[in-house]
Amino acid sequence: MPDLSVTVHGLRLSNPFVIASGPPGTNANVIARAFDEGWGAVVAKTVCLDASRIVNVAPRYARLRAGASREIYGWENIELISDRDLGDWLDDFRRLKDRYPDRVLIASIMEECRRDAWHEIVERVQDTGVDALELNFSCPHGLPERRMGSAMGQDPAILSEVCGWVREVTRVPIWAKMTPNVTHVEEPARAALHAGCDGISAINTILCVMGINLDTLRPEPTVEGYSVAGGYSSKAVRPIALRMVMELGTMMFGGGNGQPILAPGQPARPGEFPHATLHAIGGVESGTDAAQFILTGAHTVQVCTGVMKFGYGLIETLREGLSAFMARHGFQAVDEFRGHSLQYFTTHAELVRLQTERGITHRTDDANTASGDSVWEGDRVTEQSERLARN
Repeated sequence: MPDLSVTVHGLRLSNPFVIASGPPGTNANVIARAFDEGWGAVVAKTVCLDASRIVNVAPRYARLRAGASREIYGWENIELISDRDLGDWLDDFRRLKDRYPDRVLIASIMEECRRDAWHEIVERVQDTGVDALELNFSCPHGLPERRMGSAMGQDPAILSEVCGWVREVTRVPIWAKMTPNVTHVEEPARAALHAGCDGISAINTILCVMGINLDTLRPEPTVEGYSVAGGYSSKAVRPIALRMVMELGTMMFGGGNGQPILAPGQPARPGEFPHATLHAIGGVESGTDAAQFILTGAHTVQVCTGVMKFGYGLIETLREGLSAFMARHGFQAVDEFRGHSLQYFTTHAELVRLQTERGITHRTDDANTASGDSVWEGDRVTEQSERLARN
C-alpha cells in the first residue's frame, strides 16, 4: 500500500491534499469538518487586521457549464477575503489547535503595504499556535486601491520588501501565494524566496468575466444590475495552473533539458531553490489531477472549488486516485515521483532537433498529416487536425 504522507518544513501531513484558502476554510466549524474527513492540512480563509473593510455581496458566483450534461467546468467568484473579526479568528485558531494538535493548520494573511501592519498581523496570528503562514499576494479583485492582494503580488520589488518584513518576525514557515495574472510567474516567486519565504503556493484564480446574460444584456454574476471582473477557477484552469507550476518547479528545483541556456543534449539545469517547497492549486478534482502537479514539482496540492462542488468527502476520491496511480507505477512514497516530469520540458528548437535526428521531415506535403501549412484543405480541416493530435 503506497504511503501518501508528506513532510514539509518539518510538518507531517497524512496526505498531500490541503484545503485551499477560501469558503471551505471560513470558520472553525468547517475547518474541523475537513480535519475529521481526513484532509492533510487546511489553509484558512484569508484574514486581515480590520475586517470592517471587507463587505461581500450576493450573488457572488457564476458558473460555466457543459451543454447537455450541465457539468460545471468553470467557476467565477467576486468574493473577498474573510469578513470575520480578527479576534474571532484568533479564538478559532486556538480552539482548533487544542482540539487537533497533530493536524496542520495554516493561516492565510493579507495586509496593506505597511511594515507595522504586517508585523502586527504576523505576531498576533502565529501566537495562536498555527503551523505555518500563507501570505496572500494574489486575490485578483477587491481592495486594489490599498495595494492588497494581486496588486502587491504583481510587483516583485514590493513583494520582496513585504516578505522581508514578514521574515523579520516569523517563527513558523511562510509560503507566498502567487497570482497567475502576470506574464512570468517565476519573477515574483523568485523575489519572495530571495526575501526569506520558505515556499510558494500557486496559483490563485485567474481574472475573468464569466459571461453576459443574453436576456438581460448584463454581466454575470449580476448584483443590482452590475458586476465586476472576478476570479476564475475549477477544472478549466488546470492546464494553466499546471503550466505555471511546471515553470516554478523548473526554476526552483531544476529541469528543462534543452533550455536556451544549455547546449543541446546537456543535462537539466539546476534549481535555484532546491530546499523550498511548492504548493499547487488549480482545478484539482481527482487523484490523477494531483499526480500531474506532483510530477511537476508540487509538495502538496490544494483544493478549494472542488470542495465547493463535491463537499469535504472529495478527499476519499483524491486519496484513492493518487494511491492507485502510485501502485500502478510501483511508487511507495510521494517523493519518489515528485518533479519527475520536469526533465521532459524543453524548447521548440530542441523538439525540431530531436525529430530531425530521427529523419523526420517537417515541411512535408503529406496531406494525411498536414505537417506543412500548404497542404491543409478546407473540407478536411477537422480530419487533419485530428491526425495531428496526441490525445
